[in-house]
Amino acid sequence: MASNPPGPCCVRGNLFGGEPKGKLTKLADDKTDAYIATASGPNAESRKNTAILIVTDIFGIWPNSKLIADEFAVEGYTTLVPDLFNGDQASLNPPAGFDIFKWLAEGTGGKNPHTKEIVDGIVAEAIKTLKGQGFTKIGAVGYCFGAKYVVRQAKLGIDVAYVAHPSFVDEEELASLKIPFAIAAAETDTIFPNEKRYQSEEILKKTGVPYQINLYQGVEHGFAVRGDLSKKVVKYAKKSAFNQAIEWFEEFLV
Repeated sequence: MASNPPGPCCVRGNLFGGEPKGKLTKLADDKTDAYIATASGPNAESRKNTAILIVTDIFGIWPNSKLIADEFAVEGYTTLVPDLFNGDQASLNPPAGFDIFKWLAEGTGGKNPHTKEIVDGIVAEAIKTLKGQGFTKIGAVGYCFGAKYVVRQAKLGIDVAYVAHPSFVDEEELASLKIPFAIAAAETDTIFPNEKRYQSEEILKKTGVPYQINLYQGVEHGFAVRGDLSKKVVKYAKKSAFNQAIEWFEEFLV
């Protein structure tokens, strides 16, 4: 694997402050929930045909993913966040004993699996939804769990991709990329440790696509989407990682 499977750090985190400004909607299938933040700001008109798709961590549509979508919208990108888990997203900081692999395989209660086949279909439907709304260029953002599905679904019409602290990405999936690809990595990360980062770099070199891997000092897995913003180093890294995505899209997407 180019990054390790999810672990205990994937269910820990912090809520960001702020009030989401977007709205809940449905994907084109008229059954899957999604959050959409409409483009605003001085760049909205020039980017009216360009959208961002956020493929989330295991917490799905929650305040943090909504607020990040709003941030992209202020930069001029209409941003869509699909519900990857059919209303069964993981709880933040769950009690000891939460079995993430059982939850992925079966879902809560055993009847709502979050397997590759299910999540692939939801991400594909989200891409279809954006294209159906007239967006001709799509940038994808993947956090943790979501990074795998950005890579897997890149062939369906994603033009440029950015992921932060990825998990569960297979070497073969990464090697198949044919689009510009950026990674924001944490200095301390058992899911995407140094050796996996180096391995990913070697794989990306061989693809021939434009790539970038930025390492953020003093932070851990999850910093870009659920880090403790009361800590100066985390707040700075989260802001810098977001700006990395913006600059990447400005260079290769718009």
